[in-house]
Amino acid sequence: MGHELYPQDSTATLVGSAFERKINDNESIRIKPDTTDRLDEMRRLMGKDNLDFYIVPSEDAHGSEYVAASDKRREFISGFTGSAGTAIITRNNAYMLTDSRYWIQALDEMDHNWSLIKVGSQGQPQDWIEWLMSRVKDSRIGIDARMLAHEKATLINSKINSASVNSKLVYPPQNLVDLIWAEKPTKSLEMVYIQSTEFAGRDAKYKLAKVREWIREQPPTMSSYSKAEPTLAQTHVATLVTSLSCIAYTLNLRGSDIPYNPLFHSYLFISLDKSYLFVESAKLHPDVIAYLNAIDVEQRNYTDLWPFLRRRLWGEGKVLIAPQTSYAISLMLTHVRYTVAPSCIEMMMSVKNETEIEGMKRAYLRDGVSYVRFLAWLDAKLADGYDITEYEAGFRLTEFRRKNKHFMGLAYENISASGPNAALPHYSPKKSTAAMISRELPYLNDSGAQYYDGTCDTTRTVHFGRPTNEMCEAYTRVLQGHIAIDTAIFPEGTSGRQLDVLARKALWKDGLNYMHGTGHGFGAFLSVHEGPHSFASNVPLVPGHVITNEPGFYLEGKWGMRIESALVVKKVKTRGEFNGNVWLGFDRFTCVPIQTRMVKESMLTKEEKQWLKDHNQRCYDKISPFLKEDKRALKWLKREADRGIGLAPAAGGIAIDWD
Repeated sequence: MGHELYPQDSTATLVGSAFERKINDNESIRIKPDTTDRLDEMRRLMGKDNLDFYIVPSEDAHGSEYVAASDKRREFISGFTGSAGTAIITRNNAYMLTDSRYWIQALDEMDHNWSLIKVGSQGQPQDWIEWLMSRVKDSRIGIDARMLAHEKATLINSKINSASVNSKLVYPPQNLVDLIWAEKPTKSLEMVYIQSTEFAGRDAKYKLAKVREWIREQPPTMSSYSKAEPTLAQTHVATLVTSLSCIAYTLNLRGSDIPYNPLFHSYLFISLDKSYLFVESAKLHPDVIAYLNAIDVEQRNYTDLWPFLRRRLWGEGKVLIAPQTSYAISLMLTHVRYTVAPSCIEMMMSVKNETEIEGMKRAYLRDGVSYVRFLAWLDAKLADGYDITEYEAGFRLTEFRRKNKHFMGLAYENISASGPNAALPHYSPKKSTAAMISRELPYLNDSGAQYYDGTCDTTRTVHFGRPTNEMCEAYTRVLQGHIAIDTAIFPEGTSGRQLDVLARKALWKDGLNYMHGTGHGFGAFLSVHEGPHSFASNVPLVPGHVITNEPGFYLEGKWGMRIESALVVKKVKTRGEFNGNVWLGFDRFTCVPIQTRMVKESMLTKEEKQWLKDHNQRCYDKISPFLKEDKRALKWLKREADRGIGLAPAAGGIAIDWD
């Protein structure tokens, strides 16, 4: 079943209304949320403002990738739970625009009222703005200005005001989803706490001083032809920080407002002589208030930001804002009071200091011990004939991690996936519907933990039986891409985007590919995704950047595989010097063996075989001292290390005899 689309919407994928799914050889009913009444009410509200379109982004007022329950408006209106996607409601239709990570999930979770737009696929738009621009003419487009980044609003306005489009962005005074969300969760009042310099490496006074130094360096906004001295109104005197990660980093504070992210809802205004933290006072212990006073930061309530900006309480001078700042703030300041500039805090945060790097090394070692205990447990249970669900496996790994020193929770929802579910890059099992882990298909576990001294993110794909030749060849190509990134040597000034092809070259050779990024920055007990660098970014990599290395391959409906390790950029010495250039490479944080059961030896070069042997032996050397009381895990670790030494071909590409 489905519904018809208008001719101009022929690129959309229809969402069916079948609710049955077979789980674990038993019939199970999964009821999708019926969004009919919600959409009817939404369109009634749209009619009051004469809106032709209403946009519901995933982000919150801070541009966060992961949001609190009270900010999951797009999930409420559509039923789609993925972390990335934009809902667009028209007078007659409803569309979900999301990337390849979530296509299957979105189709599975949304009811018949919705049509999926596969952003980034061949012949499709690259983002929701491009899709929208191809459809608006003489239209009124509604959106909550708090949920729209300044850079996106500027781009849209530059396109819709032309005579050929003649459309307008409209900002209703209240979010339309909030008006129909009767049981909307309340905002978190979890307490804010201090992140010690024992883990942060730099104190907040140092970081605030660096931000003020950056403010002073910004040129005044005056005509290049003017010879007069700049006025105070043309001079930059402050910056407004809206990114929750940047605020937490700058002040060495952490919170619990967003699942899996140690962040708290707030705004930070930094002037040349004073700082203001806009956060609910109920979330601050007396010791945190004393700490803020000691670093000369005045606390004001969260909503006090708006009168502060409206009344220009900082005085004369211009405020620097990041491109990702919400458009509501731009509108409040008006264009004469602000300048848009890339966040200096994001750049500071991305380059880890020695304390942070050493902390991450310790965190990844502890996390690696837990991961090995888990893989040994799972391998033994399956070998003994037990049936284990994807959910139970993920839960058990969390329990191993929970015992670690400095454990503060998971870094994101466990991705624990067997067979067809492993072909969904962001699949997360639910207890009631999780599949049994197959002994005949690859099992993928992508998970991580938050520790006081680092944020961990690791993926390994393993097999518990005899993999097919097709699996082995694909897995070996993924491994070759992983090794190519890990061993890359590159000159100073090289960006991640320039290296990305190394991860894909071996896959492309066989006509294979993956649609997600090759890797991303990550936090020092902050968010698991950080910028501005990544393997899709043009930002040059520098020593101290940390980044994941995670090529994969996914055969839709059958199986998927990914290998992910965390790296830190470092300076390296080369044989010769080319005009004195600085050369860079990577060090590996992750200390979890790579299973060789699906490795096809004949496809590897001598250097790749040696890398695999060295990696697994290194894991054994580092982890085995922590497993003296866990004979099962120690035996498993030794077996995997030995397998990395003597790869030999066997039927179906299997490396050696596994008994």
